[in-house]
Amino acid sequence: MADISRPGSLYGAVDLGARKQALDAQARREAAGPQSAAASIVDVTEETFTTDVVEASMAVPVIVDLWSPRAPGSAQLSPILEKVVGELGGRAVLARINVDASPQIVQALRVQAVPTVLAIFQGQPVTGFAQVLPEPEVRRWIDELMGAIEKFYEANPSLRPTFDDDAPEGPTEPPADPDLLAAEQAIDAGDLDAAAAAYERLLARKPGDEDARMGLAGVGLIQRTVSVDPADIDRRLGDPGDLEAQLVAADLEMLSGGVEQAFERLIGVVKRTSGDDRDKVRKHLLSLFEALPADDPALAQARRALSSALF
Repeated sequence: MADISRPGSLYGAVDLGARKQALDAQARREAAGPQSAAASIVDVTEETFTTDVVEASMAVPVIVDLWSPRAPGSAQLSPILEKVVGELGGRAVLARINVDASPQIVQALRVQAVPTVLAIFQGQPVTGFAQVLPEPEVRRWIDELMGAIEKFYEANPSLRPTFDDDAPEGPTEPPADPDLLAAEQAIDAGDLDAAAAAYERLLARKPGDEDARMGLAGVGLIQRTVSVDPADIDRRLGDPGDLEAQLVAADLEMLSGGVEQAFERLIGVVKRTSGDDRDKVRKHLLSLFEALPADDPALAQARRALSSALF
């Protein structure tokens, strides 16, 4: 977005960030189908700011109108913004924020004048102004903004949203499962227990859900290794009888992308153990299998090797 001007008084005023979380919202919008002009104007509160502004901006520019019933300029500017943005047919969203009712937003955005207009795109403020402009000036500003957005989409065509007038006919994909979204958001927040619980709820409803199966296995890997010292594991691997070190080493290899290495390690341990130790390693290996898609070639090869080692 280097083509968009970035006034020093507005750009970087607040770390809208949360880009990783916002990808979840983008997925929800894509699954929900085409956008419409009817949803292009929203009244935003402190509770809905993240959803209506930050998350929405991952797909389309959000024009934030920071207004006040006490500011005469707002009464002049707000109707112009509503008219111009409404004519874009959903290609931008006008987010109206009453500054008197939203002091935290005002503080975060460092608003110094009312009205202030700020354009947010991809989770970041990109341009804005803090004055009352006539309709032609507003149109020129928005035209420049949309032109820069178009250049961004030309460079990143996979991110371009779908609108009512260019949506292809036919069925749309179903919305993402709420428990799957909850799990992803919990992972983003670092709450692995909540993520595991969400995956388990989804598996209870849909035992064959592959995303939930792999997600739960991945969370288990992270939970088992979060406090592990790799150097200590390397040292312990020198003891052939340290079974736990072998299991943790395989977990670390999985997390670093060494899938085949992890499988070979544990299959080797299966071959040289027996009884409860062998069963423990076998079960651990099966838990690692759960982290891969059912059609992964490495998984098929490892299953054959495990069967050979057991029988």
